[in-house]
Amino acid sequence: SEDLSTNIAALGKAIPAIEGGMGGAFLQTQGSVLRKVLESTKVSEMDRATVEAFLQAASGSSAGYAPQSGEIVGILKQMKDTMEKDLAEAKAAEESAVADFNELVASQNKAIQAATDTIELKTEESGTLAVQIVKMQNDKADTEDQLKADTGFSAQLEEDCAQQAKDYAQVKQTRADELLAIADTIKILNDDDV
Repeated sequence: SEDLSTNIAALGKAIPAIEGGMGGAFLQTQGSVLRKVLESTKVSEMDRATVEAFLQAASGSSAGYAPQSGEIVGILKQMKDTMEKDLAEAKAAEESAVADFNELVASQNKAIQAATDTIELKTEESGTLAVQIVKMQNDKADTEDQLKADTGFSAQLEEDCAQQAKDYAQVKQTRADELLAIADTIKILNDDDV
């Protein structure tokens, strides 16, 4: 688009100079620029040949040369119009591409923000779950320790109960024997035979 702007500016100077009858003086200073414009522009071979012939004729003639017909000016105006149209289309396409790009960037930024929010949420949830897991593991270890202590206590109680039951059975037997001995002693003491 920069080349188009340069070419349009060159044609903008050339057309009025040629129309004003100063074509020769202008072409002596700006003819090479006009040739570059002609080479970089889409124009029919016939129009290109006509303009080339004009440029060659003008460079060899007096400064007051002016074409008999407006054919050259018409070709240059047509070239300028085409370039202006191409430039406008290029600018519109560029503006559209920029708008599409900005829209895409905005969309991607929203997607990035949504992903970032999700990552932060998942990281927070992961941290919370990790803390809960550690707490549950500690609770499990404490519960296992308590279970061992309770199991040991229960086993000790069972041993103590078994020993107490044994001791009680022995005490009962001893008491029964003592009562029997006392009863025999009372019987002996109450017996008149003695």
